[in-house]
Amino acid sequence: MAEPAPVSRSVTYCGVCTLPPEYCEYGGTVKKCQEWLQKNHPSLYERIWSAEALEAATASLSVEAQERAAKDAKKKAAKAEAAEQKHADKLANSVVTIKRIERNKRKFVTAVSGLEAFGLELKKVAKDFGKKFATGSSVTKTPSGGEEIVVQGDVSAEIEEFLLEKYKEIPEDNIELVEDKKKKAPSAG
Repeated sequence: MAEPAPVSRSVTYCGVCTLPPEYCEYGGTVKKCQEWLQKNHPSLYERIWSAEALEAATASLSVEAQERAAKDAKKKAAKAEAAEQKHADKLANSVVTIKRIERNKRKFVTAVSGLEAFGLELKKVAKDFGKKFATGSSVTKTPSGGEEIVVQGDVSAEIEEFLLEKYKEIPEDNIELVEDKKKKAPSAG
């Protein structure tokens, strides 16, 4: 007996939360998900989020359950909005520090920290620095537990220009240049 050929299904995933649109309400970005779905898949949006669809979904619930569902939806929306505000405040307060550190008498390294707050992958940025300035560039751990990019050579001013040019999400006001002299070891004698 011949088996029927398997049929593939095409599943649409949300561009914001990466869940199927039917499950976006369980993520933390419902409003953004709705906007994305309305823009990219209007028919699917109408099926899930139109007034008739929402009314049909809540019609089978008791009055108490409907009130509870509405209250939960308001609470989730407020929570998502608060999280978004917190993220925006964090970005506004984040500072990218570019330090020029003296290694030997005339040798310098430039350390860049604070980029992770802007959602940048440090390894990729370090690779970009290495290519742009034709020097060694690496991601190192700091004693405080964070990570920074160390670039060989005194390229602090050029790094600032490069960051502003290539990574538009970093505001100019959030970049600060620091010059750091290496402490000299006390001479024995």
